[in-house]
Order: sequence, then structure tokens, then C-alpha cells
Amino acid sequence: MSCLRCREVIRSTGDIIFTGGPIFSSTALVGSLTIGTTFLLSPVSGILTDKIGLRRTTLCGGVLTCGGMFLSSFFTDNVTALYFTYGIMFGLGAALAYTPSLAILGHYFKKYLGLVSGVVTAGSSVFTAIMPILLEKLVAKTGLATSFRVLSVISSFVIFCALLYKPLQPPPPPPRVKPGRSRFNTMMRSFINFDNWKKKKYIIWALSIPIALFGYFVPYVHMGKFVEDSFPGEEKNLPVMCIGITSGLGRLLFGYIADLPRVNRVLLQQMSFVLIGTMTMCLPATGSFPLLLAIALAMGLFDGCFISLLGPIAYDICGPRGATQAIGFLLGLCSIPLTVGPPIAGRLYDHTGSYMIPFVLAGIPPLFGASTMFLIRCVKDDAPATPETVLKDPTHQPLAQTAWDSENPADARNGKLNGHIREERRATLASSGIIDVKSPLLTNVAVSSLVVDSFYSDYPGSFRERKYSYSYL
Repeated sequence: MSCLRCREVIRSTGDIIFTGGPIFSSTALVGSLTIGTTFLLSPVSGILTDKIGLRRTTLCGGVLTCGGMFLSSFFTDNVTALYFTYGIMFGLGAALAYTPSLAILGHYFKKYLGLVSGVVTAGSSVFTAIMPILLEKLVAKTGLATSFRVLSVISSFVIFCALLYKPLQPPPPPPRVKPGRSRFNTMMRSFINFDNWKKKKYIIWALSIPIALFGYFVPYVHMGKFVEDSFPGEEKNLPVMCIGITSGLGRLLFGYIADLPRVNRVLLQQMSFVLIGTMTMCLPATGSFPLLLAIALAMGLFDGCFISLLGPIAYDICGPRGATQAIGFLLGLCSIPLTVGPPIAGRLYDHTGSYMIPFVLAGIPPLFGASTMFLIRCVKDDAPATPETVLKDPTHQPLAQTAWDSENPADARNGKLNGHIREERRATLASSGIIDVKSPLLTNVAVSSLVVDSFYSDYPGSFRERKYSYSYL
């Protein structure tokens, strides 16, 4: 959780560094490039997590973020160099740290995954409210170079937090070589989890979210200018701060609601998009500043609902084996609308001189995206195919499997994990509500594939192909 909070602090402060004085297009592009790189390269983070493991991926991300911030302190007068050190290097590091920090939650929590995701992501809302003030004073007192170095120290906490990661789920098995399959096809399957893209529900969800986000980011970017035009003399940053505060509350509240029995998480996320889109369209009609603040508070509440449910829904649709890449590729698809939406709204404002049309049009994509998500209820994913007799290619063995084997030694006599680790896995399943801690029997007949894998791992003679198991009961 500390790793995710630290990364979110850096993300929330990224653009603030370049807003201390007049904003030129070249300097503004540095902050935009950081956000774009973070989301665009998230699929790379998901692939690396499956190939080299959660700990190594996050560690690489921490080194890049820390190094990018530190190198940026030497190029405060060179915008071209900042494109690389801050825009690309820091953005890549943030991507490598962010996706694993969401994926690791599913290793330890199942029954309360929504609440835990809300608690973890709520850290960004807290620092969104306080960091602008602190950074403004820091830059004014010490200068931009020293501020970068201070942020570099903050970024270094990601490195230490990465060392605490202890995955409880082994990495996906290496690809199986089928007769007639080309070497290129096999190589691609060793990197990309194509099982996710065979799930119709995931395809609909992964396309609906980017559609909704075409207008999602517009109020955040243009709220300050809107306040200056419509309510001169009022604090222009106050509405965005209100969104940040209530967003944290929303992540905790809806994270708790999402874990309640019979609650449909996808439907909950649809509701958040509908209300965000509707309130965005109502912004130009606000006649008073207190009413604008009330709308901002409500928008933040449902913004927290949308963000806190990304990880849990990915686990619901793709399962624990596919959730990491599911989150990574979803964030990668979101990079396009988040980057394109605000500039289009800015162009419309330049032509019309008003935010009436930009905000009304920005409210349409969330409504449309919420509508397309109803298709998830209309499709049914195919049942997994029966295992085929195929050969495994040892050349594509993931490095993460080596780390898993070294961190989870097996007893030489029976090939099972030692007693300490076995009890640790059992406690994890018990805390998730999968098994009864006082009984070796499963509490639910319709158990997940994780528990089935655990059974096969205890009784390897019943199914020899089940080499990669989640845990030992």
C-alpha cells in the first residue's frame, strides 16, 4: 500500500512542478508526456510482471522514478532534456510501479478486495489536497532543482516498498507448443496472455472504459479556467481540491459497498459514469460558486467509485492469473482518451469563448460508455477448453518462476512446500473466505480455480500437468 501511495503522490505532483509560473506549450508538454507515458506503457508493466515477477518489476519502476526525478534537477533550464528525464524516464518508472501495486492486492485479499483497493487508492486523494500547497511553498523557497531532489527522495520509498512484496500466487506457466504453431506465435504467447482477449466480458469492459474517459478528464484540466471566467475573484483551485477530498471518501465508501453480497461491481461502476457525465453537463448551468463546489464534491465521490473498482472488476472477469495484464492493457487503452480529450475541449473553448459546448460534449462519452457496459450482462464467456497433450517450451520459462521456486522451497521427500509456508498459504485462503480455518473441507462447492489448483498441488498424482499451483491447503 505504501508503494502505491508513494507513486500516487508523485503522479499528483507531476504537473504542479510546471505550473508555478507562466505555462508555455513546451513546458506543459512535459507534464502531459509523463501522464501519457505512464498509461501508455502500463501494458509493458503487466507483461513484465508476469515474466520477471511483481517484486522485480516494481523495483525497476522505483529506480526509474527516483533516477528520473534526480536527473531532472540538473536540467531545469533544458526543456528538451526534461522530455526524456521527467516525461519518459519518470513516466515509465511510474507505469512499472503502478500496475503491480494493484495486482498484489489480489494475492492477499479476496473477500475484502474492494475495500482494500479503496483504502490503498485513497492515499492519492489525500496527497492531491495537500501536495499543491506544500510544493508551491517548496519551489518558492528552495527553487525548482531542489524540489526535484526532494521528490526524488520521496520516489526512493518505492524501491524499499518493492522489497516487501511477497507474491502468494505463482506466475503463469510457460506457453505450450502445439504442433503447427509458428515460433513467432509461440513467442507472442509467452509475453501476452491471450486468454484475457478470449473473454467477451473483458473485451467489452476494456473498450467501454476508454470510451467513457474521453470526457472524464476534461473538468479536471479546465476547471480553473472555468472558475476564472464564470466566478472571477473566487479561488480557482478549490473545486479540484474538493474533488480530490471526496474522491478519497468515495474510494473507501464504494470499496466497502462493492464487497457486500449480491452487489454487482460492474453496475456500480456504470452508475458512477452516468452521474459523472450528468454532473459534467450541468457545470455550465451553475449560477453560484457554492453550487459549483457542491457539484465538485459529488463528482469526486463517484470518481472514487470508478477508480476503486478497476482492480476488483479485473479480478472478477479475468481471474488472478490474468488480472495483472488485464489491468495493464486497460490502462494502456485509457492513455488515448485521457491525452486527447482535454486538448479537444480546449480547442472548442478557443473557438466558442465559452465552456458550454465543451462541458456538454464531455458529459456524453461517460454516458455512452456506461451504456455499452450493459452488454457485459448479455454475453457469456466460453468454458475453458480441456487440456490438450502438448509440449512445453522450457526456453520460455518465466524468470518469475525461478524467483517463486527460490522463495518457496519444497520438501525434498514429498515435493510439497515446507510447513511454515504451507500454513501461510492456508491462512491467506482462510482470510479470503475460501476455506474454513478450522476444517480441511472447503466452505463452498463452487470453488475457484485457485482452490482447485491447490488440491492438485497436494495430490500431484491426480493430474500431473498441474505443476503451477496457487497455494497448498
